[in-house]
Amino acid sequence: QVQLVESGGGLVQPGGSLRLSCAASGPIFGINFMGWYRQAPGKERELVATITIGRMINYADSVKGRFTISRDNAKNTVALQMNSLKPEDTAVYICNVGLVSGMDYWGKGTLVTVSS
Repeated sequence: QVQLVESGGGLVQPGGSLRLSCAASGPIFGINFMGWYRQAPGKERELVATITIGRMINYADSVKGRFTISRDNAKNTVALQMNSLKPEDTAVYICNVGLVSGMDYWGKGTLVTVSS
């Protein structure tokens, strides 16, 4: 059974930093891309950042220059370094893994709260 487990969320003051991690475990083969989405209260889920197996990266405009995504292909992990956090970054951050077969998996999410 494939599982995605996120960690690293929490409460941080505006301007602060957090690092999220996601580990994929189980019978998962042919990973194409890994990424992060977020969903704020009352809003739709939105893309934050994705990275392909070839390390092509895509960021949402709202996080460019502040967030950095990285992955370890050997360990099936993906991380999101978030700097200069703003209150509008408050959301549940959800890990996503897409396979070359077209299947994809989602984690349960980790809450990030940016508040003074």
